[in-house]
Formats: sequence, C-alpha cells, structure tokens
Amino acid sequence: MKLALTADYHTHTPYSHGKGTVAENAARAKALGLKQIGITDHGFAHLAFGLKRKAVPSLISECRAASRELGIDVLVGMEANILGEDGSTDMKESDYENFDLFVCGKHVLVAYASARDWWHYFGGNFTADKFRRKPPRALVERNTRAYIAMIRNNPVDILSHLGYLCPADAAEVAKCAADYGTYIELNSKKTHLSDEELYAVGRSGARFVVDSDAHSVDRVGDAKRVEEQLSRVDFPLDRIDNIDGRFPAFRFAEYKRRR
Repeated sequence: MKLALTADYHTHTPYSHGKGTVAENAARAKALGLKQIGITDHGFAHLAFGLKRKAVPSLISECRAASRELGIDVLVGMEANILGEDGSTDMKESDYENFDLFVCGKHVLVAYASARDWWHYFGGNFTADKFRRKPPRALVERNTRAYIAMIRNNPVDILSHLGYLCPADAAEVAKCAADYGTYIELNSKKTHLSDEELYAVGRSGARFVVDSDAHSVDRVGDAKRVEEQLSRVDFPLDRIDNIDGRFPAFRFAEYKRRR
C-alpha cells in the first residue's frame, strides 16, 4: 500500500530535538509534493526538549519566511503535553495567538500539574514500559480519562501517537475525538496502536491524519510504518483526511475565529 500524502502535520526542528531546520523540513515537504507542513516542536513543559517561550517569535518568523520563499504552507505548531488527569496542557489560551496548529500527546518526562500526576503518569507509565509489564487496569483507566479530558477541554487539532508509552482504551478515546472534532494521528515513527486497536479506532467515527513525526529531514513525509500496518488491517481509508488531495478541517483555527 502506498499513501499519497497532501500534508505532514508533525515534524520537529532544533527548537526541540529535531535535526532539520524549519526551512529544510519545508523544502523536503515541497520536494515531495506536499502542500502543507506542520512544525510541531515539543511543548514548553517537556523537561528535556521543550520549546522555549522566548524562542517562539523566532520560530514564527522562520515559518513565515519558509512559506513565502518556498511556496508551501508552513504551519506554526506545537506538540503540547498532557500534564495531568484533568487534561490540562502546556499550550495555554494566552499562547493561542502565536500558533496555527495544536497537536497534543502524552509524553513521560514533563513537568506535570501536580505531584500526584507525576507519580501516576511518570511512575506508572514508565514502570509499565520499562519492565514490559501488562499495564494495570487502573493505569489504563487513568490514562484514558486524561486523554478524554484533554480533548474535551482544549481545542486540539491532532492527538499524537495515541497509546505510546501511555496505555489507554484507544476506542473510547477515539469516540471522544469524533465527538469533538479532534483528529487521531497515525504516527509513522513509532508503533503506538496494535492491529486490533487500529481496527477498533477505525470504526469509532473519528477522522485521522498520517504523520511522519520526523526528527530529521529525510523522514519528512515518511508514511512507511503506517502503510505497512494498514496493509494488514481493514481500515476506512476515506477517513484519513491528509491523503489523496484532501485536507483536514481543524478545530483550533475555528475556535480562534469564534473567540
């Protein structure tokens, strides 16, 4: 199976821990025939690789310059972090005016909202992954609540790598995403849904985007891992909105217009 991407909405640059610059990622996307690219460095609360607030004006300037000079739509985005069970993120409403694209996911090493969240979300998820343990039901339920609260309480465009280092009820999360208009990402950098989970989320009513999660220029627009999985799974390709000339209808821009 070969997917014809129209956009890649999840790429990283040296503003977090990607290797390719904004211009290099955008040029690669242009060369591949993509019409849009999202520059989505890790959110402010990521303890190792977070975007610095003081760097945001420079990021915006580089994205706008790349758009003008290369003739491709370069979106200023961020891959925000879920900070706790209440669904809070490190993309605050005061930040909205600086960004075009709101991607959000669960990462382990972040400044959580509380000591309780740190214990549950760092300790629980890290331990389950490190020791390859079957995640306890309570952990899965807690992660699921955090994902759902994030979708309900924030105008998130894309939920990144659902389930990666954060085991959850993927079908329940996807149903909530369908209700609120948040896209579920099919991430081509890492396997984050089992074949069974992918089949279930495909029947949830949610819509999807395929993203590279590129941390180097050569991986921009790469969909190979997703293509391989989709070749095994009966999945509704017509629900993927960044292939075959289609573009997503993102909720973040609409939310900002209505404020």
